[in-house]
Amino acid sequence: MKNSISILGSGWLGLPLIDMFVKQGYAVKASTRNIDKLPLLSQHGATGYIVDTQLAIPKDFLDSETLIINITGKDFDAYQKLALAIASSPVQKVLMVSSTSVYLNLNRQVSEDEAAENPDSALWQIEQLLQTHEGFTTTIVRFSGLIGGRRHPGRFFSQGKVISQPLAPVNLIHLDDCLGIIDAIIQQQSWGEVYNGCADFHPAKREFYGYWAAQLGLPEPKSLDDDTPQDWKIVSNQKVQQRLAYQFIHPDLYRLSFDD
Repeated sequence: MKNSISILGSGWLGLPLIDMFVKQGYAVKASTRNIDKLPLLSQHGATGYIVDTQLAIPKDFLDSETLIINITGKDFDAYQKLALAIASSPVQKVLMVSSTSVYLNLNRQVSEDEAAENPDSALWQIEQLLQTHEGFTTTIVRFSGLIGGRRHPGRFFSQGKVISQPLAPVNLIHLDDCLGIIDAIIQQQSWGEVYNGCADFHPAKREFYGYWAAQLGLPEPKSLDDDTPQDWKIVSNQKVQQRLAYQFIHPDLYRLSFDD
């Protein structure tokens, strides 16, 4: 069990997490809901499990020291069952991948240590469930919009989607920094915390997505008029830099590379 990690969810972020921890010598268990994906997990060096949080969680999957929850579901009842399963397992530490969408649009900067969350957010309620559970200790990492790998921002509005609130600032984070922050939390054993993961720069939506569309030779995305109401927030990343001494790999959103 020592130096073992279970990863619930093996998609865009989950597979690179497997690669990172296998390279570091961890015994990695990873979940999928698709039986056809099990060979892929094995190729990446993980022991694969079929896990559906709506159903019973395999006990062997939770036979690890640390669990990373990296799924998009927001079913509170399913998370209650998951929390009970974790509490009765060898798992001691939980890292939940969450989102900065839990913050209200307050037209200012928001940080982890203030009451800026939307209490009606299903995701925030799930965070509270896990953080207040007595059976294990949880750290929450809230990532902003995800880019990197094959997630190229130049394509986000390429199918005729319209940019709403074009003057509002973007809050984004590159895949490499998602991995780096999770690694820093686990290596430094920073448990019982909440961290934001977001790049330093926050250009306006229209400017940013227009720039990256041009890099792909695509037309400038359509956007609503500038005088539309601007509801926005700027997500602070100061805590992760100060508490974990984390240095962002991609602080500048205009100097990025993608897998294409």
